[in-house]
Amino acid sequence: MLGRLKKWFASSEGQFHESSSRISKLESYLGFSIPDEHRGVYLRALRHRSIIDGKKVQPHETYERLEFLGDAVLDLIVTEIIFERYPVANEGFLTKLRAKIVRGKTLAHLAKKMKINEVMEIGERASGQGIDVSKSVLADLFEAIVAAVYLTKGYQFAYSFVEELLMTHIDLESIERKADNYKSTLMEYLQGLNQPLPEYKVIDEEGPAHDKIFTVGVYLSGTFESQGKGKSKKEAEQMAAEIALQNLRDREDREGSV
Repeated sequence: MLGRLKKWFASSEGQFHESSSRISKLESYLGFSIPDEHRGVYLRALRHRSIIDGKKVQPHETYERLEFLGDAVLDLIVTEIIFERYPVANEGFLTKLRAKIVRGKTLAHLAKKMKINEVMEIGERASGQGIDVSKSVLADLFEAIVAAVYLTKGYQFAYSFVEELLMTHIDLESIERKADNYKSTLMEYLQGLNQPLPEYKVIDEEGPAHDKIFTVGVYLSGTFESQGKGKSKKEAEQMAAEIALQNLRDREDREGSV
């Protein structure tokens, strides 16, 4: 598969005529040189779909296809990293930890740390609209770059590349502590926004005394946000907090992409 992908990208190298300054800057941000025969892949990884307007560029020549590949490659790399780092952790913990690492906000943070948003190519009409600081766009950009590294350097190099970024810019221990405590994470998230702390209320109780199912709602600034169910109030609260967190992050990503 890797060979076929390289051949496909190499076949369209002649379409790229951007100045070498973009590549030179990218090389300094990535920390390695990019041979001439691979420049097209990286230029494509930096190309937002807004560039289609006014240019002879097709949708498949933007970073979207690379983002698709990078998402899968990144998932595998992060899975392998945490699988080796936590040799006795169960599947549930590893799944939650991976989700926290590969979520949009974290990837956008890495993209900004690498400064790759500074060399992203954006269409003239979209310039100045905040695309280069949108969390969802930055996350996509990071995944596209990972795909480009994978295609041109191979899996092992891509693995080391991602691992070094995570160890340098991400506090894995902090993420690890929060992986199973959504109530604590939700509280910290709201504190960061200077918003009131969440309130939890039991909405319903079902079943006999020895086997009850609790439904708990979480309220943000007095407004119902989400609910969770569990065999204990604590379990139901954690589920409600997890859903509320996801809702908040989804809204943040949508607002950031506008």
